[in-house]
Amino acid sequence: MLARLLVLLLLAGLVPLLGAPGVARAASGCSGRPAKTVGFSTGELRVYKSRAHVCAVTVAKKPGKRRTMSVTLQARGGRAVSDKGKYTKMAGPVTVDALNRCVRATGAIGRKSASTGWILC
Repeated sequence: MLARLLVLLLLAGLVPLLGAPGVARAASGCSGRPAKTVGFSTGELRVYKSRAHVCAVTVAKKPGKRRTMSVTLQARGGRAVSDKGKYTKMAGPVTVDALNRCVRATGAIGRKSASTGWILC
């Protein structure tokens, strides 16, 4: 009986570590559906759209060493939101309110960059 109790306690302790199925966040850190992906030589700029928000990240093609990365997102008529720094894998996520508004995004890794132009209009 004691052995069963210990096994149950052990399993109960592991369940939170394993996480519940279907709760995992997207690898990008953004919620919503993929709206646009723009590739460039050192990575990708990924844009995601939910009902009222747009989110963007810049993801390195070869993660590893620290290098300058940035992502900028702007809704038409609004201020640009950006994340810039030295990262190993990804810059962002950045999010803007964009209900019925066009957005544009720019991502860069090192000296290489990509931009979407105005999208989701």
